[in-house]
Amino acid sequence: METVAIYLVVVFACGFVARLMGLPTLIGYLASGFILHAPGIDDLPVVDTLADLGVTILLFTIGLKLDLRMLFRREVLVTTAANLLALVGLTFGFLGLLATVGVRLLAGADWQLLALLGFALSFSSTVFVVQVLEDRSDSHTLYGRVAIGVLVLQDVLAVAFLTAVKGTPPSPWALALPLLLPAVWLIRRLWNRLGHGELQTLFGIMMALVPGYWLFEAVGIKGDFGAMVVGVLLASHPRAAELSRTLFGLRELLLVGFFVSIGLHVTPTLETVLLGLLLVALLPIEGAVFTLVLAAFGLRKRTSILAGLALANFSEFGLIVIAAGVDADMVSDDWLVVVSVAVAASFVLSTLVNRRGTGLVTRLSNFVPTLRDERTHPEDAPIDLEHARVLVLGVGRVGRAVRDRLVEEYGLSVIGVENDPLKVSALREQEVRVLEGDATDADFWDRCINDREVEIIVLAMPFHGSNLIALEQVDARDFEGTVAVVAQYDDERDELIELGADVAFHIYEGTGVGLADSAAEAAGVRR
Repeated sequence: METVAIYLVVVFACGFVARLMGLPTLIGYLASGFILHAPGIDDLPVVDTLADLGVTILLFTIGLKLDLRMLFRREVLVTTAANLLALVGLTFGFLGLLATVGVRLLAGADWQLLALLGFALSFSSTVFVVQVLEDRSDSHTLYGRVAIGVLVLQDVLAVAFLTAVKGTPPSPWALALPLLLPAVWLIRRLWNRLGHGELQTLFGIMMALVPGYWLFEAVGIKGDFGAMVVGVLLASHPRAAELSRTLFGLRELLLVGFFVSIGLHVTPTLETVLLGLLLVALLPIEGAVFTLVLAAFGLRKRTSILAGLALANFSEFGLIVIAAGVDADMVSDDWLVVVSVAVAASFVLSTLVNRRGTGLVTRLSNFVPTLRDERTHPEDAPIDLEHARVLVLGVGRVGRAVRDRLVEEYGLSVIGVENDPLKVSALREQEVRVLEGDATDADFWDRCINDREVEIIVLAMPFHGSNLIALEQVDARDFEGTVAVVAQYDDERDELIELGADVAFHIYEGTGVGLADSAAEAAGVRR
């Protein structure tokens, strides 16, 4: 119990210090792993268990939100392949150059070693990138969906490699996995009867770990990948988004174990640390490869750059690949330390870069070539706001209610803006005028045309951070109409008013008024 107490204090303290320094807490958790390992404090096996659970549930929740069609789009397939080839080639050249200057670890290195290292470093971190996207509420934006598509394809390649290295093919029982498809029908019917409490949370954990992790491991396929497959099979259920939100807090807590575990199993030396830090020099080139390839497919500069910045890091799968190489006597233990340091350092650098926001994107745009209009990606075309008097940004439950009220009671022409393609499709089937777009994206506003008649902008997105960013974008364009925003807490409402919103409405006040009106109307009470 004493060891557990030490771990908790160190991990919490490092996370808290990171927060005080304005850095994401995951950097503190990474540091805590190295701090705990350095003095030789006893290992705590439960940390590895928590790490495995966190990654498994993460991949399950990715599956719940994954659009399989994105995986087969040209920009995703070609970008994944281009990055793999580029990183393998760059690693060959970079480490070959270091070998010529006498780096001990590279003495006598053959092409197989360099190819394995290049392959391991070609993966971007699923854990890290998903956190970046969710912190920004960008999982459903175009660049977010492209990034997740690339990550999933990389995970598939890693699973294929790990299966090949084991030297044994999956069990013949793996051929029975398609039977999950009819089983999903029964599972979905069960899901409909679970309600919205802890039973649904337990259901999600069970699906990730039993038919996901355990079943796939039992037939010789990596369990994490199995959890994602099960998530994909359940993604079309109406409660998939709710389940993903329900698991969010648990997943984030478990992933603390993942970040701590990175530093717990390595003993760095000066040489391995320096070599791991030197490998970070490959990240700007990796980000450039992602950006330029996506731009070549007609994605806007901003979309391409944001995807490139998010994906420019090394992955936990790289550690798994190198560990498999160590077990197969393909590389020495020292390389596991090198890659661990490189992964940890890449998280720190990528965090610092991604938190720079729109300023950095604007500066980098000068280095991305401009394509002819006819090559523009269809999802990046101009946005026509003709005849709209009101824009509602975020057409969830609150935004939809605002839209309906303004149309039906005030007779105003309203256009909704929503970044979730599934919601957009459903709303259009209901004949709601809605555009797919990201209101926090500066290029969204740059693409807007025929917006002279807009008088009211309502910010109804579910995350306070998204509403703040959108409010900044509106303010930067000197909008002279009325800006109304929803807020969940009093301090958020005060902040929005201070930043220029004309109306900041507490969401729970609206719920109370609506409930009172409905109750009075049902009881026959007149105003």
